[in-house]
Amino acid sequence: MRRQPHYGIFLVNQTDGEDPYLEVFREEEQENPPNRDQAANRRGRFNDGPSVHRSAVQDTDWHQLAKERFASDLADILYRRAHRGEFDRLVVVAPPQILGELRSEVHKEVADKIVAEIPKTLTNHPIDEIEKLVAGEMAA
Repeated sequence: MRRQPHYGIFLVNQTDGEDPYLEVFREEEQENPPNRDQAANRRGRFNDGPSVHRSAVQDTDWHQLAKERFASDLADILYRRAHRGEFDRLVVVAPPQILGELRSEVHKEVADKIVAEIPKTLTNHPIDEIEKLVAGEMAA
């Protein structure tokens, strides 16, 4: 099974929070195949001293590292845009795990502008459905 790449779209609201009209102004994509496709070797083993006992060494989780790197890249993009004054308020919609990673990466200047976080996976959702979701969350 091939995993979907991490895909982020940046939307700007052209109206208000009650009746948003979102337009795409940037798209980001990062390939992130399953860990087994990214690992070069089998997990390592090491000797536990003078005995014949050997222990397994945990392999690097490349898939998780790619998620963290994606969140870090998004945080950098948001920081640059916030620093240039390109937005006053920000609604972040992302899968729960990416949202958690992003939360730990975003700069205070961006965090202060976040007015809502929506932990949802919206891959392949049309923009009009995203508008309805954001409007519903902002009204709640």
